[in-house]
Amino acid sequence: MVSVVNGDLCVKCKSCADVCPVDAFHEGESYLVVDPDTCIDCGVCISECPQEAISSDSDAEEKWIEINAEKAKEWPNAND
Repeated sequence: MVSVVNGDLCVKCKSCADVCPVDAFHEGESYLVVDPDTCIDCGVCISECPQEAISSDSDAEEKWIEINAEKAKEWPNAND
């Protein structure tokens, strides 16, 4: 159950990154993604997201799973 961000819903908000215990979030110009290799599946970010843009990978569209994995390798950590 890796968390996945839906970039269509995530707009310039970082409340989820602030509560992530392992800094799994990476920041693009207008939205965040979750690094599936870093995420520990704690789910804290899901309840913290005011835009309901985060879900488990079992509930996410395949395109967002792929985008999160790809962009997490390219974008800087959101907490740096």
